[in-house]
Amino acid sequence: MAREKQGEAEAEAAPELSYREQLDHLNPIAQPLASRKLTRKLYKCIRKAAKHKQIRRGVKEVQKFINKGEKGITVLAGDTLPIDVYCHIPIMCEDRSLPYAYVPSKSDLGAAAGSKRPTCVIMIKPHEEYQEAYDECLEEVEALPLPL
Repeated sequence: MAREKQGEAEAEAAPELSYREQLDHLNPIAQPLASRKLTRKLYKCIRKAAKHKQIRRGVKEVQKFINKGEKGITVLAGDTLPIDVYCHIPIMCEDRSLPYAYVPSKSDLGAAAGSKRPTCVIMIKPHEEYQEAYDECLEEVEALPLPL
């Protein structure tokens, strides 16, 4: 019982990090990074897509569907360690002309997908229910400069 209270107190004591604070924990490969505004739009689009079961979550699943030729926006978490876990995903996206962007936090990415667990990669598939939000995100992600 004492441990439960201690865990709750620690959870309350650790406030959520702001966007600027999350940038301190980024990987060196996290390019192109979504702006604060685009990050919010992507999370909103992910929430809508999750409601309609139109997301692919996790490295293994996203990789499988990229290989199958599925279209969508790939969103990667910039604070995933070790980098080796998912460093091949951007290359796969570039080979297949799929748009991708990094967001600063894997825990926020998981939460946007409706999961309690952090997630390092999510693919948002297009769907008519949230097409306007998807198109807006797609346009902004494609406008981001690709790393060299």
